[in-house]
Amino acid sequence: MAKTRFLLVGESWVSASTHYKGWDYFSSAIYETGVEYLQPAFDGTDIDFIHMPGHAAPAAFPRSLDALGHYDVIALSDIGANSLLLPPETWSGGQSSVNRLKLLVQWVENGGGLMMCGGYLSFSGIYASAKYYRSPIENVLPVDIYTFDDRVETPEGAKPEIIDDSHPLVDGLGKDWPELLGFNELQLKSDAHLVAKVGDHPLLAVRAVGEGRTLIWASDIGPHWCPKTFAEWQGYAKLWQNVVHWLSGK
Repeated sequence: MAKTRFLLVGESWVSASTHYKGWDYFSSAIYETGVEYLQPAFDGTDIDFIHMPGHAAPAAFPRSLDALGHYDVIALSDIGANSLLLPPETWSGGQSSVNRLKLLVQWVENGGGLMMCGGYLSFSGIYASAKYYRSPIENVLPVDIYTFDDRVETPEGAKPEIIDDSHPLVDGLGKDWPELLGFNELQLKSDAHLVAKVGDHPLLAVRAVGEGRTLIWASDIGPHWCPKTFAEWQGYAKLWQNVVHWLSGK
């Protein structure tokens, strides 16, 4: 049986620093990714994990339904809408190009499984700069997205609450989950199904769209919002395996 192909888009960044030492200074930069906990969750499973870093997405993200059809499940995680709306030929060349957010909607309606995971550049995001509100993606997700900075920081810890413990997403995970350190504030759509919440806000929710499925996870997939205590929890890998299997419909 063919493996389920899961594409994660985003979860990478470059950090630049300037170091001052008396009269003198120098600059340095470091490239990092946020998949160190998620990727091993699929080792030895029937899921083929593919990571497309954020800086690669403007040029490399699929531009046709046929190309999207190579994947069963796609996740957008900590990557703003501009990275998909502005390919090089449009941003640098001033040429028209396919709207890949609209393309993703068609792919879902035809049977694809799409999720958005939380972060500083997910949903609305920091300073509202992720800007998925009022976008085609918002129309198919299980939640409505606010037009303002939607981050909720909970450094004291916020305990997830399982609402539907019979759902396949949380099968075998129990109800006692580790705490999270933050999440995106979202509003559940009337035809969506809430599986878990954090405080009064959706954490894990799903929705049927045409022949496909969509899902949101309102927190990070790794630190900082998803702390080591959660990412190293024995249920972490099983949760993400359940998510991919459910979204794929397999």
